[in-house]
Amino acid sequence: MPRILTEKDVEAAVKGGSVYAAGGGGWADHGRMLGHAAVSIGKPELVTIDELPPDAWVATAAAIGAPASTTPWEMRGIDYIKAVQLLQEALGEPLAGLMIGQNGKSSTLNGWLPSAALGLKVVDAVGDIRAHPTGDMGSIGLAGSPEPMIQTAVGGNREENRYIELVTRGATAKVSPILRTAADMSGGFIASCRNPVRAAYVKEHAALGGISLALKLGEAIIAAEGKGPGKVIDAIVETTGGEIIVRGTVEKKDVAYTSEAFDVGTITVGRGDEAATLHVMNEYMAVDDAGATRRATFPDVITTLDAAGRPLSVGEVRVGMYIFVLHMPKTIIPLSSSVLDPSVYPHVEKTMGIELARYALEGVGERRVPGTLPSPLVGEGGSAAGRDG
Repeated sequence: MPRILTEKDVEAAVKGGSVYAAGGGGWADHGRMLGHAAVSIGKPELVTIDELPPDAWVATAAAIGAPASTTPWEMRGIDYIKAVQLLQEALGEPLAGLMIGQNGKSSTLNGWLPSAALGLKVVDAVGDIRAHPTGDMGSIGLAGSPEPMIQTAVGGNREENRYIELVTRGATAKVSPILRTAADMSGGFIASCRNPVRAAYVKEHAALGGISLALKLGEAIIAAEGKGPGKVIDAIVETTGGEIIVRGTVEKKDVAYTSEAFDVGTITVGRGDEAATLHVMNEYMAVDDAGATRRATFPDVITTLDAAGRPLSVGEVRVGMYIFVLHMPKTIIPLSSSVLDPSVYPHVEKTMGIELARYALEGVGERRVPGTLPSPLVGEGGSAAGRDG
């Protein structure tokens, strides 16, 4: 059944999304701004993919950039709306709903405001349950597809004349880096709407129910707040089925912003034989122990928490802090085609200088990606109307 998203859902989405943010996923205050604006101007409606016709158009509402507060970014609610409007104009047909590329402090709410403003549905589907550094990782299996897709970007620091509106067409893997460059030029963070596909394709390739999972977790966190030390962490572990795999003091942080709008580096927690290394590319992508044995790897959820159970972004972690590292293995979370696509890993591995794909793809069953399904632009009736805008 459809669920009207209300004022109380905003905080639950922010708090639950903050755990799935995995050290990235935007800013909590930005998420609150989007959510409160959405429920103030309309009634955003959360629906399952089965509540849309199979040939309905669904696009991904996203924000692109580095979330560590190291750049002069500016993004307004109207930018998210404008990005959707530009995509609909380029598509030549109306969208029925918006999904999101990932959960996060603000990204769980990326679709709420444009949906409320434009009369669209918020689709309970995500390109990845957790936050990730590249658009390809949330592209629901389109990274290796030759299909020409539409991607838009809107936003930028107005005072520094960085505001940009961008409409691009091309294969996802070729177009996504253009939007990341635009994010960097805009000030580090930009609104996007991208990859319109049919609902039938979303059903096959997205991680379904991802927004509901964030809301459920947020509700559990809110219920546990104020009940005593450790209760929020206990609630997070119990609700998600994850575990705390590392705890200790941050001894070293070596993370730097790159021209590709990524924050890349490592954070060391603990000393000696108890030390662990958290590998960062905007988000936490892997954890190694002191002997260089891999403890966790994307698409596992890896999240840093303070003693009160508050999720910490990479930018908030400081040397001297005592933190907890939460791990949800990929075996207990819904996985999209994006994270099971080998083509999304080489660029990230090269940037980080570590192996990911060998661990990430180990033990997962094969899942169909574009090339084994009809075009993502074609509905059950066989029409690809609007694919050329």
